Amino acid sequence: MPSRNRSPEPQQAYAAPLPCLREAAASCKACDLWKAATQTVFGEGRADATIMLVGEQPGDLEDRAGRPFVGPAGKLLDQALVEAGIDRSDVYVTNVVKHFKWSPAERGKKRIHKKPRDSEIQACRPWLDAELAVVKPKILVCLGATAAQSLLGKDFRVSRQRGQIIESPLAPHVVATVHPSSILRAQDDESRHSQMQAFIQDLKHVARFLKGDKAA
Repeated sequence: MPSRNRSPEPQQAYAAPLPCLREAAASCKACDLWKAATQTVFGEGRADATIMLVGEQPGDLEDRAGRPFVGPAGKLLDQALVEAGIDRSDVYVTNVVKHFKWSPAERGKKRIHKKPRDSEIQACRPWLDAELAVVKPKILVCLGATAAQSLLGKDFRVSRQRGQIIESPLAPHVVATVHPSSILRAQDDESRHSQMQAFIQDLKHVARFLKGDKAA
């Protein structure tokens, strides 16, 4: 198992089952994000999940609860999965960064999300690689630009390649879509509804593909 002060060696991480990985990640200090975070937020779901959803990082509520996608964006994701006919219990959800990066609001006690740096993403990468090696999903879904670019390269653009099935050594099939938090930031109800429907369609595409509908 990895030491407290550095990321795990790949050969050590990949041999570990998810509970052992989660326990080891709880004391990870590979970058400085642990200092301001409440706790590590590791991935969650079945070890034999056919779909793995990967977002950017945990938010405020996730940081407090120690579980991924339990805040407003997570609730929206749950709704979209239901609409798409995907059972969340059959999905593994995680993030490329396992600690909440934030800055204090100018007023009040609110913690404002900050985008992780490349060095922080790379420091956390062995954990995500280990999750992929254990779960071995049939399809990997990148939620948002940070997840997509960290896994598929800096040139990847969700706006151009959204919903496309991509060949990758990470999983038999990879697809990218928006992060549900972007829908929450929509300017008005009409825009939010439109973006939500597009997100649901992306997930329906994933569901059809897994069922063998090559015309999806």
